Amino acid sequence: MLNIPALEKLVFELGKLPGIGPKTAQRLAYHILRARNDYSENLSEALLRVKAEVHTCPRCYNFTDRELCHYCRDVHRSDEILCLVEEPSDISRIEASGGFRGRYHVLHGVISPLDGIGPQDLKIQELMDRVERGLQNEASRIREIIFALDADLEGDTTILYISKLLQDKNVKLTRIARGVPIGSDIDFVDDRTMERAIANRVQL
Repeated sequence: MLNIPALEKLVFELGKLPGIGPKTAQRLAYHILRARNDYSENLSEALLRVKAEVHTCPRCYNFTDRELCHYCRDVHRSDEILCLVEEPSDISRIEASGGFRGRYHVLHGVISPLDGIGPQDLKIQELMDRVERGLQNEASRIREIIFALDADLEGDTTILYISKLLQDKNVKLTRIARGVPIGSDIDFVDDRTMERAIANRVQL
């Protein structure tokens, strides 16, 4: 124990960040204390600003500080192909490959009963609403949905659940090819592998 309540609180909050263990949280806390006088103020301002200015795009649920995100505003992208991703950060990995010019839909997680995450906690209903709107308007109809989720149990469970919901919607369902290693996170896939995975997607 540090026996300094304010410092213990900082370590506790830093430890909530993904991938940050107790020792790393403590190192970060000490770094903040040793940094120049205005660093903690700048960090605090940045945290408050991002919470105040950044929100989810009402169309695809990516993060944005505009009415719609960059990808939804881009008129040169195809409305017919929708790429389904787990988190907003996954979009940058797919974009870096240069192999996709459609639209996106962010689920904000995957089905994981052990973590208490069910379909109702994800943007699945919003996905179904997008598909339904497309069925009513030929100009914005979604003809293919690419599942770009991690190749693990949670990702496969989510794909199976959503594909069953879409089975009578006359939408082609594909998933990125297994060039993405099984059990790995999409965040760590190199650009060339991601490009191959998008190009060689397979129909479900």
